Amino acid sequence: MRALHRNKLLAFAVAFVALQIILALGAPIIAPYDPMAQSVIARLKGPTAAHWLGTDQLGRDVLARILYGYRTSLIACLLSVGAALVLGGALGLLAAYYRGWLDRIIMRVMDVLFAFPVMLLAIGIIAVLGPQTYSASIAIAVVYTPIFARLLRGPALVLCESEYVAGARAIGASDARIIFLHILPNLASVILVQTSLLLSAAILVEASLSFLGLGTQPPTPSLGLMLSEGRNFLMLSPWSALFAGFAILFLSFGFNLLGDALRDTLDPRLRGQP
Repeated sequence: MRALHRNKLLAFAVAFVALQIILALGAPIIAPYDPMAQSVIARLKGPTAAHWLGTDQLGRDVLARILYGYRTSLIACLLSVGAALVLGGALGLLAAYYRGWLDRIIMRVMDVLFAFPVMLLAIGIIAVLGPQTYSASIAIAVVYTPIFARLLRGPALVLCESEYVAGARAIGASDARIIFLHILPNLASVILVQTSLLLSAAILVEASLSFLGLGTQPPTPSLGLMLSEGRNFLMLSPWSALFAGFAILFLSFGFNLLGDALRDTLDPRLRGQP
């Protein structure tokens, strides 16, 4: 709370992200219509009192679909980045703590994953699993696992050589106790910042996969899918694609801003700088 009071940018970022999460969680209450309900008469209408953000090519309310699209994007990205953090973080910590052949094997596997472009690797995984929301989540998790592994391995190598870790070993502390109680807590700031930044990137990847028809499938509301469907009617009614694009922008911008603000707050070298 003191950090929020001192850093206005961090407070704004937290509030901005929290607002969008609240909109996603409260979609069943806030949404004025069923996101899948169609109305032939109300097709491709602009913003009105009845439909604040207009309707799409099937007469579905754009605002309702955006609110539910927030839920789809957040669930997919939170699950994927969380899985990448657990798997990649565990591999990075094990590589740094035990070193030797285990370190070399883990890092070479991570190098192989790094060699593939993000979208190409994600598309390849989805080609095996099939185009679904959970497939996109698994693909994003696999893509981001080496990032967390490399990110945590570096500072963990330094911490493993610290005096308090050597002291813990000297008194007979187990490897698990040293990793979870002495090394992992000192990586909390790095984990928080990188998780926020990767959530921002994951939202764009998930939207891109849905835009290409490889992520969330119709009629489930998805921001990327709305953008893809709306592009065919830009000359008749651009509202669906326009507002879906803004929703993706705001969601990604919020997590990116949060990551930058957390980095400025938690990094002692940046404290006090304008």
